[in-house]
Amino acid sequence: MTTPLLSAAPSAWRPLFNGKNLDGWEKIGDGVWSIMSDGTLLGDRTPKQSHDQAWVYTREEFGAFDLELDFWTRLGGNSGISLRDNTRAKYAVYPNHDRERTPSHNGYEIQISNGYADDPYPTGSVYLFAKARTGFQKAGDWNRLRLESRNEMIRTYLNGEKVCEHPGDPARPKKGPIGLQLHDPNSVVMFKNVRIRTL
Repeated sequence: MTTPLLSAAPSAWRPLFNGKNLDGWEKIGDGVWSIMSDGTLLGDRTPKQSHDQAWVYTREEFGAFDLELDFWTRLGGNSGISLRDNTRAKYAVYPNHDRERTPSHNGYEIQISNGYADDPYPTGSVYLFAKARTGFQKAGDWNRLRLESRNEMIRTYLNGEKVCEHPGDPARPKKGPIGLQLHDPNSVVMFKNVRIRTL
């Protein structure tokens, strides 16, 4: 009798952001990324900056993993988490900007929105693929997002509630970096307690 193959056990959780600087990350675009005194990562823009997106991407790449983080964004703010985008947002910023080749069109983007105008994808959605259930986001406060990224499935939880699941597109990459987005000059976003465990 053959013993069935077991899935690999997950590694221990480890911080993905050290709370001191952006070692291990690269900045894409003209976002202003600051480390606050409590170790929170703040994404902001100056008034004269462009309307392109801005990102920070891990230099490391990941296959199957779980990711957890806390986020805050202002009312009307827009952000997201990029998965498996091997272009590293190259086409989301000047001079290569191409709306049809931004991270959500190459890998996946998990949406973060606090009432961003005319956006049909609420927080936790797999942008362009599946809309998240609503009613679990805390307005004006910190929220916890958890992602489960597998070869054949992406699942999201918001404040402990499962809000979205999608099998993924077989044509898209199975491995790549993780990115944190500052969508536009009017958005402000903060991240803390960013941690990952790989499978």
